[in-house]
Amino acid sequence: MNRRNFVATFAGLFAMHRIAAAANPADPIKIEKVKLSKEEWRKQLTSEQFAVLRHEDTERPGSSPLNAEKRKGYYACAGCDLPLFLSETKYESGTGWPSFFTFIPGRLGTKTDFKLILPRTEYHCARCDGHQGHVFDDGPKPTGKRYCNNGVALKFVAT
Repeated sequence: MNRRNFVATFAGLFAMHRIAAAANPADPIKIEKVKLSKEEWRKQLTSEQFAVLRHEDTERPGSSPLNAEKRKGYYACAGCDLPLFLSETKYESGTGWPSFFTFIPGRLGTKTDFKLILPRTEYHCARCDGHQGHVFDDGPKPTGKRYCNNGVALKFVAT
């Protein structure tokens, strides 16, 4: 690793640490699970949110207004309001879905998804288990990850 790459990597990791430390949603909290019946979820969510969050559906690419969101704030689960991502970690991936290079620690769970035959890593909200999207290894530095999220599964909160 040359000096320039080392400095860039170190600066990126330092910036991530500062971003996470500066935001209240990233403060450690005890996450209590939310368990609702199918009927309770249907009453609380739109039909599109229900399909994505509870049945692991995928919204059409380019359909979310969150793709163009540029304000400072955080992105919370549309099912239970748990903050999942900070605005500083959002980037334009060109995929048509809101994408982030990291998440607020402790806020996501993962499992392997075989729906497209090849295994993918699906992630979900740690509080309500609502499906958010999939994570890929083609994101920007410093993590190299792309958390490709369904916009309908999120709500933006400006700070």
